[in-house]
Amino acid sequence: MLSEYVIPGMRIRDHQITVPLDWNRPDDGRSIEIFAREVVDPVRDGEALPKLLFLQGGPGGKGPRPVDGPPWLKEALKSYRVILLDQRGTGRSSRIDAHRISGFGTGEAAADYLSLFRADSIVRDAEHLRTTVFGGTRWETLGQSYGGFITMTYLSLAPEGLSACYVTGGLPGLRASAEEVYRRTFPRAAAKTKRFYERYPDDRTRITRVADLIEGSDIRLPDGDRLTVKRLQIVGIDFGVGPGFENVHWLFDEAFANTHEDRLSEQFLWQLTGLTSYDGNPLYAVLQECIYGHGEGATAWAAQRIANEHPEFGPEERPLLFHGEMIYPWMFSEIRSLRPFQRAAEALAARPFHTPLVDHARLAANEVPLAAAVYFDDLYVDAGLSLETAAQLGNAQAWVTNEYEHDGVRASPAVFTRLQGMVRDRGGPLPA
Repeated sequence: MLSEYVIPGMRIRDHQITVPLDWNRPDDGRSIEIFAREVVDPVRDGEALPKLLFLQGGPGGKGPRPVDGPPWLKEALKSYRVILLDQRGTGRSSRIDAHRISGFGTGEAAADYLSLFRADSIVRDAEHLRTTVFGGTRWETLGQSYGGFITMTYLSLAPEGLSACYVTGGLPGLRASAEEVYRRTFPRAAAKTKRFYERYPDDRTRITRVADLIEGSDIRLPDGDRLTVKRLQIVGIDFGVGPGFENVHWLFDEAFANTHEDRLSEQFLWQLTGLTSYDGNPLYAVLQECIYGHGEGATAWAAQRIANEHPEFGPEERPLLFHGEMIYPWMFSEIRSLRPFQRAAEALAARPFHTPLVDHARLAANEVPLAAAVYFDDLYVDAGLSLETAAQLGNAQAWVTNEYEHDGVRASPAVFTRLQGMVRDRGGPLPA
């Protein structure tokens, strides 16, 4: 244990362990550090509480910091000892940044390294943490978004470590390729944009003026990158969260610096830089398509290939359509924070084989109770694919709702409590 301290309502213990870089070759001398934060109600710290491991969304997302929430954490602390894991390569777990990735001589070498940061390695890290730090008893998991992808791998590789699983907006298509995923995503992104313009009809004209100004000018962002219309379009990733329409509306509300509307405001450019730079999480962009890679076949920039089938998303089209969480090859040459990762990203996209991340037979025979929230209007994770997966899983239940967007579990504790109730009503978690 690194340290122990108390903040209002929470006793926190910070843990750090050393694990093999490559779990398939644990004795090759290479290792990394894994960090996890244990959080418990100080009043109940002495009790033998069940443990709940939170699997963060991403890829490339670190565990949440317990400042004033999130709402699900406050609810969980009523009955659990909560483990907030920084997945390998993120936060305090041997973080991967531009400096680290620039140390590799070739893109292939960097891609070899990054391929060890997928869900199978994260699961093995979690299992080592469970058995060496937390006594080896089964724990429950709450997987948000990409955390649901990790849950499928966990149930495939080490179900003996799990007593129950809760998934929010994260049941992946078990056999869906990256291409199929994006073929379903583009129509939803178009529909979200249409709904945004219906809510804020004046933004259709304002955004057109912004796009036209960008197209006809050499406008630089505060970090030196040239602002292009296609970069502007990626702010549509916010359309997948509860306040997303409002976030984008208020961004454009103060886009211009003057009433002549011939110059973009500095505030707008600063905000746009933060929204589109990937400074805080480059792994999200680098590994985005890798999470759909399993078995034979390169992902080969699937989002770009499907984008080519949708000319209505072209940067010259008006009204301008916004993208979702698609990652494109141009980003690694045009976005400053991603340039150091360009060779690695290209090598990953060209890989003809990716290690399978799920065991279909084992998932079909699964005995660990699982309850999943499937958000019907989810921009990022297709509800149809999620329901197909739920039907293929043993001992699984799905709750389909359009009350929430992709971030529903962060918006209301009711999502987590609903899933807990679904498992409880079917006999509860397996004995720890």
